[in-house]
Parts: sequence; structure tokens; C-alpha cells
Amino acid sequence: QVQLVESGGGSVQAGGSLRLSCEASGFLGSFNAMAWYRQAPGTQRELVARIFSAGSTNYADSVKGRCTISRDNPKNTVYLQMNTLKPEDTATYFCYGQGRVVGYWGQGTQVTVSS
Repeated sequence: QVQLVESGGGSVQAGGSLRLSCEASGFLGSFNAMAWYRQAPGTQRELVARIFSAGSTNYADSVKGRCTISRDNPKNTVYLQMNTLKPEDTATYFCYGQGRVVGYWGQGTQVTVSS
């Protein structure tokens, strides 16, 4: 059974930083891509950042220059370093792993940024 477990969420003041981690287990090989999504109450889930197995990345415009995604392929672990956090970054952050055919979601970790 494939599981993705996020950690590192919490409450910070605006301008602060957090580092999210997501560790996958039960998956053979490396994910084609791993990503972070977020969802605030009453909104759709949106892509924050994505990293492919070869290392290329893409980011939502709202987080460019403030967030960095990285991954450890052998460990199927992905990280999201978030700096200069803003209240509008408040959301539940979900890890996603894209396999060859099927994608997998984590349960989410809450990030709350106060002004």
C-alpha cells in the first residue's frame, strides 16, 4: 500500500518560514513527479510546486521566488521550503506523487500564517 505522509506544517507569523516534508512508502521505484498542492477553505486545490524525476521544476506564480521544491529520489521524499510567508499562504498542503499510471495523495498538513 502506497502512503505519502506530510510533516512540517504549523503556525507562523507573516514573513516567517516553514519546511514541509513528504515521505512516501510502499512505492517501487521513483515517482515520475512529486508535487505540493494546497487548498484553502472554499477554494479549489491548486498546484504550488512540482518537481520531476530529472530535477526540473515549476511553481505557481504566487510562490515563485519564495518557495523551493526539492526531492530525494531514492527515498521518494519531497520537500518544500517556504520563505517570506504571507497570510494568503494559509491552507492545507498536500503532497502528490505521480506514478507511471496512478497518482497518490497524502493526507495534508496545515499551514497557518498570521498577520
